[in-house]
Amino acid sequence: MENGKPTGPKPKWWSRPARPEPSSVTDAVATADTPDAVHDAGPGPDTVCHGAPVVAPAAPVDDQAEYPLAAPAPTPAPASVPDAQSQAPEPDTSVTEQQQSYPQPAGDGWTDPADAVPHGRDGLPAGDRPEGGVRPLHEPDEYRTPPYGGPGPWAPAPPVQRPGGGTPPPYPSGSEYAAPAPAPGPLAAPPAPAPVPVQWSQYDPWSSPGAALTQAGEPPKKKTRRGMAFVGALLFALLAGVLGGGVGAYLERNGGISTVELPQSGAEDSGRAPDSIAGIAASALPSVVTLHVSGSGEQGTGTGFVLDAQGHILTNNHVVDPAGSSGDISVTFSGGETARATLVGKDSGYDLAVVKVTGVSGLRPLPLGNSDNVRVGDPVVAIGAPFDLQNTVTAGIISAKERPITAGGEKGDGSDVSYVDALQTDAPINPGNSGGPLVDSKARVIGINSAIRAADSAPGPDGSAGQSGSIGLGFAIPINQGKRVAEELINTGKATHPVIGVSLDMQYSGDGARVGEKGKDGAASVTAGGPAAKAGVRPGDVITKVDGQRVHSGEELIVKIRAHRPGDRLELTITRNGKEQTKTLTLGSSTGT
Repeated sequence: MENGKPTGPKPKWWSRPARPEPSSVTDAVATADTPDAVHDAGPGPDTVCHGAPVVAPAAPVDDQAEYPLAAPAPTPAPASVPDAQSQAPEPDTSVTEQQQSYPQPAGDGWTDPADAVPHGRDGLPAGDRPEGGVRPLHEPDEYRTPPYGGPGPWAPAPPVQRPGGGTPPPYPSGSEYAAPAPAPGPLAAPPAPAPVPVQWSQYDPWSSPGAALTQAGEPPKKKTRRGMAFVGALLFALLAGVLGGGVGAYLERNGGISTVELPQSGAEDSGRAPDSIAGIAASALPSVVTLHVSGSGEQGTGTGFVLDAQGHILTNNHVVDPAGSSGDISVTFSGGETARATLVGKDSGYDLAVVKVTGVSGLRPLPLGNSDNVRVGDPVVAIGAPFDLQNTVTAGIISAKERPITAGGEKGDGSDVSYVDALQTDAPINPGNSGGPLVDSKARVIGINSAIRAADSAPGPDGSAGQSGSIGLGFAIPINQGKRVAEELINTGKATHPVIGVSLDMQYSGDGARVGEKGKDGAASVTAGGPAAKAGVRPGDVITKVDGQRVHSGEELIVKIRAHRPGDRLELTITRNGKEQTKTLTLGSSTGT
């Protein structure tokens, strides 16, 4: 070999071993009859490991190609050969047959083509090929590399390891890499193959089902149940979630699978503390009535309350005014009973009226309180029928006292204007509450709901002004004034007004109430012989205080005077020619309308 390349003759990849002559076969048989014949054969180019020597002539060469033609198949040995060979140990050909598919190294590095296995590349025996042989599919490699990436001439086939057995010799006899043949000697049993460490246990098809292969020397591992328990728990949780979601969706859509019974507290005592709103309402409602009035092409709804057992009911004048002198007044009690009522008396200046029902038994008069005892911040309850919703109860406090207000004036001549020194409350009061009672914490009447201050309302669909609701500014006539007027209306049918005997200049824009220079129809502005004339009041004087309380206009002066009874003594503070003076007088009386 030169430069790593073989220098001998060019190997022939495809060879055909020559048919052995009968004499050669006989020699082979004779040789095989000797027990030591197989082992006496030394390594050589014509020797096959653990077999008889076969002498084969060189294979014929095709003149047209540099590759030899395939040799004919070898003639099978006579029947006596197996008998002879049976006396010797059976050779292991599992490796040699595989290795003989490629040229094997010899003493000069190459095996004679005659020693190659008589098979072509297509797997057919050489004897079965056409006469001309098989031409290879590629050009020869000068470095003698097998085609298609097979093992090279220096790379022997890998040994085959069989379970439970030893490893066969990796190279055939006669190869320069093969182990030297044992020395001749008496026939003996072949040595036992060296024990090969078994890394894995043998597969036993007759073992119990499910037996797993285990590593040699280790006991079989027991299957853990933790993984299976985890998987089972996970599946159970998933199933529970799905079932729970389905049941929840069904219950939500269908309202459950049975009749639903919601928890509820049991019956309790219906009584309430007397000073609570519920207690006040329970005490006052039986005495409150709803009035429906019609006549003269008008109708209205309001509220009233029972004054006595004779059937007298107090309400506002503007509630019964639509009935006129011949209209119809119907009264509905809190229990639903209805009765016809008649007008007893009314007064537009106080905006109060009294009606009476007959033939009604079991009337419960509502007790009257004292409006002088009321203080700002006291709790109050208003009862009425706002927008004809009878027996409506609202609560609030007293927001202010002695609010001088005027109401009415729809007729334009001033005959329907009322002057009220009112109690202001934030208890919601709406149209229909008029004439209803404003009661204190002891269910006593301290005022008569009469007016509200409403926000500017937008016109209705027909262009008329719409009714506005409560904005927390309600006004009630003090019950002290209402009691006096009601008594006069019940006893005489008329109410009297306290007067001082002067005509006021209602156009005066200064601070205070100015006595006019002329009275109505050119009469004197100070009534001769009246309370003011007797006290020394003159035309043009400006009254600024009444009993020490400041007045800012003529309306306020009227309100302050009407808050008293005829015959009460008053102290007036006046300003004349820039000087302040004090006058004391006794109130006179006039008949109201």
